[in-house]
Amino acid sequence: MYHLSTCDTCKRILQELQPTPDVVLQDIKTRAISAKQLEEMQQLAGSYEALFSKRARLYKERNLKDQQLTEDDYKNLILEHYTFLKRPVIMIEDQIFIGNTKKVVEAAKSAM
Repeated sequence: MYHLSTCDTCKRILQELQPTPDVVLQDIKTRAISAKQLEEMQQLAGSYEALFSKRARLYKERNLKDQQLTEDDYKNLILEHYTFLKRPVIMIEDQIFIGNTKKVVEAAKSAM
């Protein structure tokens, strides 16, 4: 599970999911996502855009919404700064759950 320990939403979801001790929790602020990890996420998600948070403060500050971003742009931005990853990202075997919507959290909970 890739999350941000300072994010109240991630904390709430962790509390709700009650992950077992064998679940690997990676705080993306203190331990950056590697290119290999991001590639694994992309393989399950189908695109880097699916992993990209358009709610990130930097997205607005850089006026990225006014640009035509490519898959490589999404990938590089996520690797550049943790805030661009939509959180949390939960990987369970060959399944991926991205974001914090109620539907996504319920699906992850069921898969656990």
